[in-house]
Amino acid sequence: MIAPERVTEGMSVIVEFTLPAESFTLGVVLASGPDVSVELERIVPTGDLLVPFFWADADEADLDAFERAVRARPEVTSLTALDRLVGARLYEVAWAPHEESLVEGLHHADGTIFEGRSAGGRWRFVVRFPNHAAVTTFHNFLTENDIRVHLDRIVSLTASERGGYAFDLTPEQREVLVRAVEGGYFQVPRGTDLETLADELGITRQAASERLRRGADAVLRPVLLER
Repeated sequence: MIAPERVTEGMSVIVEFTLPAESFTLGVVLASGPDVSVELERIVPTGDLLVPFFWADADEADLDAFERAVRARPEVTSLTALDRLVGARLYEVAWAPHEESLVEGLHHADGTIFEGRSAGGRWRFVVRFPNHAAVTTFHNFLTENDIRVHLDRIVSLTASERGGYAFDLTPEQREVLVRAVEGGYFQVPRGTDLETLADELGITRQAASERLRRGADAVLRPVLLER
């Protein structure tokens, strides 16, 4: 569990944790059908619903079967494929609120999901909370609903520590940014492209694009806007 006493006061707090897919509603829903790699994009509250956007990577047949299986879940009110690429699709899914929903708990604790990804029946989350009180709120939610997570890392971003965390970058975002900078991706003319970066990292072009965009936003936002 996430022990609040391990968190010191600071500008914000980064919490990295993993848990089995069956431990929360969305994990169960997206584990339906074939084994598909899923990465959360963002979550938007709409009335009484929480609407996540996520990428799913697999071959076309598995993605078709995945869609059918998710739509058949009783918790799901809608599933829409917004973008279709070769081997990857961007979905919007809405499901009825559930009192034990991990995602709902993150939402109520003002947690911002930097990364939410499934692999091998488990999910890894990197979440930023605005302060110590928000982490405590989330910890209490986990305790009350008997949701057990494995804490991988917790960092309080005080003014002195912030730079040490590399602007809230996840390891995957940092890796693609480093490769992009070293390869001349941001130069004119470009020294490398997304296809090359994706091949070097062993991921899809879309996954490389998403990590690069999120990583750039994580670096530029505090530099340009948070003053």
